[in-house]
Amino acid sequence: MTLFITNNFLEDMALVMCIAALASVVCQVLRLPLVVGYLIAGMVVGPYTPGVYANTQRVQLVADLGVTVLMFSIGLEFRFRRLLRLAPTAGLVAVIQAASMISIGYLVGRLMGWKPWDSLLTGALVSISGAVIVAKAFEEVRVDPKVRELVFGIVLCEDVIGILLLAVLITLANGGAPSFYALEIDAGRLGTFILVVIAIGLITVPYLVRGVARFKRPEMFLITSLGLCFTFAMIAERLGYTVVLGAFLAGALVAESQQGEEVAKLIEPVRYVFGAIFFVSVGMLIDPQLLASHWPALAGLTALAVAGKIISVSLASAVVGARPDTAVKAGFAMAQIGTFSILFAQVGGSGHATPSFLFSLAVGLKAITAVLCPLMIRASYPAADWIGRHLPMPVQSTLMRYDSWLDRNRKPSEAP
Repeated sequence: MTLFITNNFLEDMALVMCIAALASVVCQVLRLPLVVGYLIAGMVVGPYTPGVYANTQRVQLVADLGVTVLMFSIGLEFRFRRLLRLAPTAGLVAVIQAASMISIGYLVGRLMGWKPWDSLLTGALVSISGAVIVAKAFEEVRVDPKVRELVFGIVLCEDVIGILLLAVLITLANGGAPSFYALEIDAGRLGTFILVVIAIGLITVPYLVRGVARFKRPEMFLITSLGLCFTFAMIAERLGYTVVLGAFLAGALVAESQQGEEVAKLIEPVRYVFGAIFFVSVGMLIDPQLLASHWPALAGLTALAVAGKIISVSLASAVVGARPDTAVKAGFAMAQIGTFSILFAQVGGSGHATPSFLFSLAVGLKAITAVLCPLMIRASYPAADWIGRHLPMPVQSTLMRYDSWLDRNRKPSEAP
């Protein structure tokens, strides 16, 4: 029985924010992650739960703003020198773990009796982690700076992989065959877009931001920064890429002005508000009855996503030279999925007779792993300590020799 249906944007925001505030207070009292409260609030005001009902489309529009602002704030913490240093290692880790998860997910789907197309979508669903989810988790749980840098480097590289994977799935959904030449063209265009944005942005953005900062007016400074954020996000979206990429590049360009910390302080309240609405919007997509009817598949995919990402990211991070404790902590932080999973499920359903449960599984898996993410990050510290104590001496010696070999091969490239 529906008690209240919102009729306009103001009623949507009033309902969403009040329910989210109540749920967050309950979670704080119970010492649960705030993400849990936001997801429950979304289920309460969503269309699948009788009672109050907010408009999903209107809330989703505000949630998209939250994603943009959150990724802009992450970009403020990075400088392009650090990004260039992280790109080769983080990119290799992202490729290894994405390829591993797609293969394992496809195999699991076939073992569960699903069709090849559904199995391929299953592999895609569990392959790409969510930058927004891990960013929100890092707000609740403090981690080592090296782990933070490595994880954000990996998730940003995964976003690039997600864009290319989405293009492949769209081609398959339309009945075509993926072409390596077309994939190379898409990758080249994406790389050109990033390079052009960085080149033009380094010439213009830092000088603009420093010029506005001289007025010493926080309001003017905040408006200018958010204007740059949404402009770069809009450009990325218009060219067929994700707003996450554009907003992150905008944040990194603003950081080059030496004003990144000041902008981050100004934007923090805005980030909290929009971040909460983003997770509420995810909760609104959850259909409890449909998930309950397919709980074995949901449980299996959750175990696959968590265990598979921990193992693949940890091993891949160790391959690129990360310390064992850093590699393990990065693996635990990456044990979740992001918005790309929902996009993959939507593409699959539009081109084939994919059952609706696959979309619901993607939403449910995203919600569950979002709840588990801060818990997994906390658990990574005792797990890394245990592995460090019980790692066999031959393995430790091999890792030390491997790290020394990597250091020797890095020195020539690091020389001026």
